[in-house]
Amino acid sequence: MHELSVAESALKIALHHAGEAGGGRITDLYLVIGEMASIVDDSIQFYWDIISEGTLAEGAQLHFHRIPIEMECLECGERYQPTRDEMACPACGGMHCKVVVGEEFYLESIAIEDVHQKEDSIGGDVNDETHTGSRKNNER
Repeated sequence: MHELSVAESALKIALHHAGEAGGGRITDLYLVIGEMASIVDDSIQFYWDIISEGTLAEGAQLHFHRIPIEMECLECGERYQPTRDEMACPACGGMHCKVVVGEEFYLESIAIEDVHQKEDSIGGDVNDETHTGSRKNNER
């Protein structure tokens, strides 16, 4: 159920940056999530679709980038990616390890339409998009 608070936080951040960028429609959000973060992409998308309705973010696409787990052995210092079946250090067989990568969660960037429409050479409208970055490490 914490995916609802994750979606609410992402929406708040996105709307804040859209306001700073001139109030254009938010088209895309790029989220980085570590494999060990207990966040379910489909659940975030489900809540996003509900809470973004009627806002500048309605219809925005969420893009999820998963970061693989990386461990560090506290016995020999080896850094490695564990498998589903084996968490022990492949160098020394040690079981004392810590997660160094894979618990992240942050909003990497946001795409926002430019509210100032430009005329192109044949008279049509051209919408520019602005990408704005925002990092919220370990926001859960």
